[in-house]
Amino acid sequence: METHFMPMAAKIGSQRHLIAIRDGFIAIMPVTMVGSIAVLLNVFLRDLPNEWLGEGNGFVAAMDPIIAINGNVYFGSITVLGIAFTISLGYHLSKSYDVNPIAGAVIAFSAVVTCMNQNAVFNYILNGVDLSSLDSLKAAGLDVIESEGAVALQNVSGWGYMGEAYTGSSGLFTCLIVGLLSTMIYVKLMQKKVTIKLPDSVPPAVSNAFAAIIPGIVAIYVFGILTQISVQFTGLYPNDLIVEWIQKPLLGLSQGLGSVVLMMFLIQLFWFFGLHGDNILAPVTEGIYTPALLENLRIWNETQSTADMPYIWTRGSINAYAMAGGSGMTLALLIAIFIVSKKKDSREIAKLALPMGVFNINEPVIFGIPIVLNPVYLIPWLITAPVCSVIGYVFTAAHIIPPVYIQVPWVMPVGLYAFFGTGGSVMAGVVSLICLAVAVLIWVPFVMLANRMENKQ
Repeated sequence: METHFMPMAAKIGSQRHLIAIRDGFIAIMPVTMVGSIAVLLNVFLRDLPNEWLGEGNGFVAAMDPIIAINGNVYFGSITVLGIAFTISLGYHLSKSYDVNPIAGAVIAFSAVVTCMNQNAVFNYILNGVDLSSLDSLKAAGLDVIESEGAVALQNVSGWGYMGEAYTGSSGLFTCLIVGLLSTMIYVKLMQKKVTIKLPDSVPPAVSNAFAAIIPGIVAIYVFGILTQISVQFTGLYPNDLIVEWIQKPLLGLSQGLGSVVLMMFLIQLFWFFGLHGDNILAPVTEGIYTPALLENLRIWNETQSTADMPYIWTRGSINAYAMAGGSGMTLALLIAIFIVSKKKDSREIAKLALPMGVFNINEPVIFGIPIVLNPVYLIPWLITAPVCSVIGYVFTAAHIIPPVYIQVPWVMPVGLYAFFGTGGSVMAGVVSLICLAVAVLIWVPFVMLANRMENKQ
């Protein structure tokens, strides 16, 4: 294990491309969070009151200005999340190679936009045209329909659009792939000094900008050419190809119960050897399950319903059902220690760790009890999170509780995280507490075993 597993895990954890992807997602958390807060507020100000009091009630009417503000915030955050991630990824990857990170961020952004479909087809509302004119307009050869109580012209096309399918959660995989590759082209050319060299007397800001010109031109033109080839031979833009051939298969694979259990098991296994399992597998949890959460969020914003959400398990599901107190459900371990432990040192550590454990900070438990390389706690440490994941997954798949679709701060206590993450589902909060209770039952026999081992010593 130490000969083969540990070096491999350490190598994965220090791989700069994976670190850049992880840090890219972490850096855009303020944008993700503010969009989620806007959706959550509208759940309580519009959606639930409409459900409880009926459409058109006075409360929702009074809250209309705030609801509109939340809509503006959503548009400025979730709908441009892919673009924000691209810039963040380009920055962090360039920085890891010690080249101009600002130029890397800008080049990645430009390359991603280069791959977008620039045209849009939509229905255009003809303001001021009475519905009674509909038949006469059709007779005149116009392709018009009734839409939202007005006359609309169908299939209007225009150039110069950036659609949400490209800039938002649906475009995250394109942003990741194109952003990563375009930044690496820029980085490699910078390292090989394929740059414009200015005299030393030129200010560094100007010199750095000129140095990035040739690498930037090459990187952006590469994707401009690839986009044209893609459109010419397939009729589809790169984003559409990536969604169909890469994004959907990967997200579909991630939704299997076996995939969820394996991922949670590996996180725990890395932690047992003192490696930060969450960070090592962040490219999977953030790169695959975060887009799933954001896609569910987009569906909710369009339909105000959880019925059509495509993904059962998202990034928030992990925290909601399988990380009470942190990795390994260590809040359950603390409770088990308070219930049955007779070891004075364990109880003292539990007392100190409990206030932090409530908010999912568990390093004092992992290294204080300790969990790392402790054979007594190996079995519950490895199985508790996967078991709780199965519980949360089954309840979600059975449509007893909705999927998690709102990003909540990871320090939110158990029960509340699931409640807010599912848009106010009380049952989801209950399931989260059921997971905690099951975890306590798993931990208790092993805490008792630790008691007996100390007595023998």
